[in-house]
Amino acid sequence: MLNNWNIRFWEYEFFSPHWLWLLCALPIAFILPYLLEKNRKGEVKYSRTAKDQLEIGSRWIFFVRQGFILANVAILTLIIFALAKPFHWSQYDTSNKNYKDGIDIILAMDVSLSMLAMDFTPNRLEASKKVAKDFIDGRRGDRIGLVVYAGEAYTACPATLDYLVLKNQIDVINGDRIEGGTAIGTGLGTAVSRLRNDSIASKVIILLTDGSNNVGELSPMMAAELARAKNIRVYTIGVGSTGEAASPVITPFGIQYQNMPVEIDEITLMKIAEIANGQYFRATDEKSLKSIYQEIEKLEKRKMEDEHFKSAPPANPEAFLNWAFVLIILTWGTKSLIFRQNG
Repeated sequence: MLNNWNIRFWEYEFFSPHWLWLLCALPIAFILPYLLEKNRKGEVKYSRTAKDQLEIGSRWIFFVRQGFILANVAILTLIIFALAKPFHWSQYDTSNKNYKDGIDIILAMDVSLSMLAMDFTPNRLEASKKVAKDFIDGRRGDRIGLVVYAGEAYTACPATLDYLVLKNQIDVINGDRIEGGTAIGTGLGTAVSRLRNDSIASKVIILLTDGSNNVGELSPMMAAELARAKNIRVYTIGVGSTGEAASPVITPFGIQYQNMPVEIDEITLMKIAEIANGQYFRATDEKSLKSIYQEIEKLEKRKMEDEHFKSAPPANPEAFLNWAFVLIILTWGTKSLIFRQNG
């Protein structure tokens, strides 16, 4: 109820601030009555006593008239503020998450054997880990988690605000504990499961891989549909140079490096991003990978600002209209009383 009478305009923001330009015209409303009155006045001679009485009456009328003019200006001011559609953040429903509170992000990182290819420095996996940590350092107020996958997937770190713990987990990840292959669908599905029961409105998965889906029961398209159903945006990143790259190959003598064609299923990654309202990126070196994370950060910032605007409180012109109504009643009542007494 108290908010319906709060007209401390400096505490408000406005959906239609262009109406506030009308405030510049208010001095005209204040000066115009004086100009009109001056033009109507003629020169009349009075006796000394009559002149003294007239001056007293005129002085009283002047202050009354000035009060009415100020009241009218105040009424117009309040109506202009109401037209500008004011809203107050104290009326925001705190049960909803706004962009100031951050978002949930899951990094789904491929750790299959091919991520040890040396077309990045020192290899794809280490370069991806470094850029991911730089991305984390640039976030504020976002809960970030980590899912790693190869032939299967597991959650290395649930979504957290403790970035130091998260970066420590990134430092130690490798594919040694996971069976071979690249289960993109399983990796994405695991990331979705870490977010699906979350109440936060804005949820994002950044899926990074250097190959194609070749194992796993959950297809990438089905996982993307699950993400879309949970209102989760998925950005996909294909990592690997063009042509050939020195890649690890398992031989009877252990892991050896051979020049192998770089084969990334970009069509699938594009479809995943399209289904889950995200975007696909291709990183051919560490520099482009870093710029991709920066671009994702910009995209998310714009989306968060849009959601913030959409979730802003409803316009609340009532307080200004209430006071305008009160002033109208008081002005009308005062005029009626004065005219009745003079009559």
